[in-house]
Amino acid sequence: MLVLVAVASRHGSTLEIGEQIGDVLRGAGLGCDVRPAGEVASLDGYDAVVVGSAVYTGRWLADARDLVDKHVAELAALPVWLFSSGLADSPAKASNRPAETVDRMNVTGAVAHRHFPGKLDLGVLNFSERAIIAAARGKQGDRRDMAAVREWAGTIAAHLVASPEHADA
Repeated sequence: MLVLVAVASRHGSTLEIGEQIGDVLRGAGLGCDVRPAGEVASLDGYDAVVVGSAVYTGRWLADARDLVDKHVAELAALPVWLFSSGLADSPAKASNRPAETVDRMNVTGAVAHRHFPGKLDLGVLNFSERAIIAAARGKQGDRRDMAAVREWAGTIAAHLVASPEHADA
């Protein structure tokens, strides 16, 4: 069984979450490709897909949104998981699950969506990004919980390993 983990990441922090997911899936005996969402031209050959994106101003990045929109029919025919990563934790965490995310879950038939807190390194942000972060009162630091990421990835691996399609592979 081959799993695609496609990630839209502006500064690399969300891609690192995708790499952790890929490591867990490989550790469970699954084949796994971790790729930037903008580089995914086809889902041919994949048996399951995980799509993740950094969240900026309450929205997924365009590469992740475009991947879902372009491949919606293919995704609906596969097991799919979605994740988001952003600075909002609380009380704004709910804003990282807007109607768009619910719509994405519905059109893909996603098994689940998970939000993970993100990482903020002011040194890599451009002027506009720093202004947005200042207005939102974002605080520098790495709030990612990689143990929670690996635990979630373990649930994906368990689901896929237990699936009849895996037994046939």
